[in-house]
Amino acid sequence: QLVESGGGLVQAGGSLRLSCAALGRTFNRHTMGWFRQAPGKEREFVASIGWNGDRTSFADSVKGRFTISRDNAKNTVYLQMNSLKPEDTAVYYCAAVRGVYSGSDSSVYDYWGQGTQVTVSS
Repeated sequence: QLVESGGGLVQAGGSLRLSCAALGRTFNRHTMGWFRQAPGKEREFVASIGWNGDRTSFADSVKGRFTISRDNAKNTVYLQMNSLKPEDTAVYYCAAVRGVYSGSDSSVYDYWGQGTQVTVSS
């Protein structure tokens, strides 16, 4: 129901924009989040956005470099990643939870995508 795209290989300092399309249902009343998981590490929170785009939250590690946005008419959420670093390398997952949630607990989220690989070379 959630399909991520936009991952790939990029050099350090470069940019990527990830997209998360909701298929089969709408998520207009859901908080949408992005998480990532690097090899050998636990899944970690990256960013989230409220259902009408008025609340955004970011992990300290990406503040000032990543932005999150959504287009409810297209049922799509975006993660713009700038000034990428090798430590941003991970599989990035899109997730959704109904209602308002601004925390970073992945267990709260009900819906998950399959993930998209982001690799940043040094």
